[in-house]
This record gives sequence, C-alpha cells and structure tokens, in this order.
Amino acid sequence: MKKIVTLVLAISLAGSVWAKGQPDAGQGQTATIEFIQWWEPELPAGSFRAVMDDFEAKNPGVKVKLISGPYSNTRDQIVTGAATKTLADVVGLDGAWVNDLAKQGAITALDSLIASSGFDASQVAAIIKLDGKSYMFPVASFVYPVFINLDLFKAAGITNPPQSRSEFLDAARKLTNPAQNRYGWVLPLSLQSPNGMQNDVMSWVWASGKSMLKNGRPDAANADVISALKFVETLYKENLISPGSFSKQEQDKVEEFVNGRIGMMVDTLAHINMIRERNKNLNFTITALPAVDGYTGKRGLPYAAWGIGISENSKNKDAAWKLVSYLMSAEVNSKLVSIANAFPGNVYAKPDFVESDPLFGKAFEIFQSGYLANEFVGLPVAEELMREYDEELQRALDGQQTIEQAAASTQKKWEARF
Repeated sequence: MKKIVTLVLAISLAGSVWAKGQPDAGQGQTATIEFIQWWEPELPAGSFRAVMDDFEAKNPGVKVKLISGPYSNTRDQIVTGAATKTLADVVGLDGAWVNDLAKQGAITALDSLIASSGFDASQVAAIIKLDGKSYMFPVASFVYPVFINLDLFKAAGITNPPQSRSEFLDAARKLTNPAQNRYGWVLPLSLQSPNGMQNDVMSWVWASGKSMLKNGRPDAANADVISALKFVETLYKENLISPGSFSKQEQDKVEEFVNGRIGMMVDTLAHINMIRERNKNLNFTITALPAVDGYTGKRGLPYAAWGIGISENSKNKDAAWKLVSYLMSAEVNSKLVSIANAFPGNVYAKPDFVESDPLFGKAFEIFQSGYLANEFVGLPVAEELMREYDEELQRALDGQQTIEQAAASTQKKWEARF
C-alpha cells in the first residue's frame, strides 16, 4: 500500500520559536534534539514520552526534548520558528504546510540523509515532495471513510452500505425525514474552517480515482470535478442534507451523527472512540466512500496525517534523522499508530487494534484496498484554496450561479495563486 505524492508547487507558512537543540555531540557527549508537535496531547498520558524514552535507550548519545501543544498553537510556533530560524530540530508537520516551509528554507530535504543511512524509502506509505526533493513522511494517517448509522439504515429498509453514487443518493432519499429532523447526509461548508471542501466534497473526486490537478497545476473545472459537484448539488437541492451547511464545521456534523440525526457522514477514524464514548447505544459502521457508477479501480481515501520533517538550521541533523527513521520503522510505527488509532506511515507496519476491534479491522481493509488521496497536501495556501472553492460552491448551491460557473471561477482564482 504505497503512494508517492510529488507536488511541485508553493504556499505560505512558517515555523516555531523554540531554539534548536545543542550541536552534535562529540565522543562521550550527549546531543539534545527538540521535537515540536501536537501529537503528545492527543495520545494517552505518558505514552508518547515512553516512545521517546525507548528511542533514547537505543540511541545513548541522543536525548529528545518534546515541545508539545494543541494543533493551532503548534502551528503558530512553527510559523514563528521558521521566520526567525529557530525551528526545533524535528518538526511535526501538516502536509498543507510543507510547500511554504520548504520554499522558505525552514525544513531540509531528506534525500541525502536517506541515501547516507541506507534507509529503504519504499517502506514509506507517502513521501511529500517539492521539486523532486523529499521533505515530509507521514508517521500516522487518519483516513476519512463514510460512517453509517445502522439503526437508521434498518428502519429505512436499506440492507447494504452504498458503494456507488447512485446507491448513496438512493439511501439518502430513504433516510431523510425532515419531520423527524433526520437526514441522509451532512455537509460542513463553513468558510471559517473550509476543510469540508477537502474531506466532504473533493473526496468524491478522489474516490473515483480522479484529480483536481493536471501536471501539478490547477484543474478545478474538469469534467470529473464538475460531476462530483453536481452530485453534491443534487443532494442539496433535494434537501437530503441536514440544514445549515454554510455555517457547519466538522465538529457540528459529528455532533449530529452522535445524536442519531444523520444516516451517513464522511469523517475521520480518529473520531470512532469519541463517538462511542458520547453515545454508547449508537449502532454504526463504516464503508469506503462511494465511487462514480461503473468505477472498478482503487479508491482514493481522503486523509489527514501526522507528518514529520527536519529543520534546515538544525545543528543535529544526524541525530534528528535517527529519530525520524526510528519512528518510521515497522515495529515502532506499529506501536505508535496502535496508540493513536491511526494507520501506519510504514507499509509493513500493522496496528494491533485492527485485530482486536472489528470496526478498525474493517477500516484497515478499506485502507489496504485503496490509496491515500489528498491533493491539497503541499499546495500553495492550501486552506485559502479550499475557502475559494467553498465560496463559489455556496453561491452555486444558493442558486446564484451554475456549478460550471463556480468551477470556472475557482479555476481562475487558483491559477492566480499558482
């Protein structure tokens, strides 16, 4: 299960106010490297530090100082660190940040470190590149399948999860009952947090093996994209989507699903345990995102990742690389993603929860049968690109323009960005 993503584009972002670790240690000395990330707060208390302790035990000359915080705070610190050339040695990365950080010279190309260490790059599930150079490995990936409320399906007389767009549309019609405040699907299109365009809209394009890019350039108005947008438009105009899409964010759709008001939603696997905790009686399953009718190829899986890279200004690149390659090894990667309920960055790693939890086991089958697909990763000002398409789609759904006009306007805006 391997997909190498090569992106030759540009963004705007930056890095962290944390000082770099001490210079490489001489004989008998210890090098301290700093690792800035948002992962530790999202894992069980002490679990990530335990992984670092194990790394230190196996690499006696290296100590790891964790710089941890919420995602948004970490991003701000990385922005500052990149601008002031004080970025931590090892950097937790969102794929949407890579382009600008690389263009800024804030993160280093990993290729020479890969070559000198003999690291087998083929074991990495996805390498994020810019101008042919490798900058980020995804350590853990959180894919976005379709969540299904089985009780609502049974009540509507639907026996199987939808596998095609026509089946999804048919299921949405049967599930929707406005009088009971129940709807087939939920679509978050808030401009404040426009990742609904990535996870809930463009995912329909990728699920059928199609693209919104051509030769690394915007192709936002091609026939496949327009087809997916028209599919969304049909669901919206038939009132099969819960009301209020234009102001909904990701947490809103999860709330509606948890409360049994939504039959189907696209969401991250990271929310499975949270959904279970919030509603112990909710009977749900997951399935791959339906593809266009007649499609038989591999399906693209929208995803978000915990990415990792190394600061260009680090005085400890060799020690930093030891930590990166350690986290990407099959054994350690299996352990980490098992703790995180995520899927591995190493193609040979296998999280233990896929055998102990049937739902995660099903998710792993979906993961192995498809490929990771998120074309916003590495694009210039990726969030703004989402927002621009979101604005145009809202105008189309609101009847102010056609889907074709929305796509054409987006294409023009995106070309200016590139």
